Amino acid sequence: MEKAKNIGVKVNLPKKECTDKKCPFHGELKVRGRYFVGKIVRPVFHKTVVIEFQRQFYIPKFERYEKRMSRIKAYVPPCLELKQGDTIRIMETRKLAKTKNFVALGVEQ
Repeated sequence: MEKAKNIGVKVNLPKKECTDKKCPFHGELKVRGRYFVGKIVRPVFHKTVVIEFQRQFYIPKFERYEKRMSRIKAYVPPCLELKQGDTIRIMETRKLAKTKNFVALGVEQ
């Protein structure tokens, strides 16, 4: 029974345990770089989740900002129990698949 390790970011550690090598809490995966908070817009499928969040984009011609939406795919370790509609935190990691560079860290309070 292996204890969850500290990943260098303040997050709630998962209550479940897993043996996944790509888990940042129980495996060998390291997190670094950018992090985002967004809402799950697609259900968890094959350990992948799609989150969506708003950002502001500056338009120089009008000297104004407009709202835009971004969608990012993230890896979900088996020790996290996420469902569609949850607001979660994801953080950048090494490339895990063609379009996955982020890993889910848990539900945001």
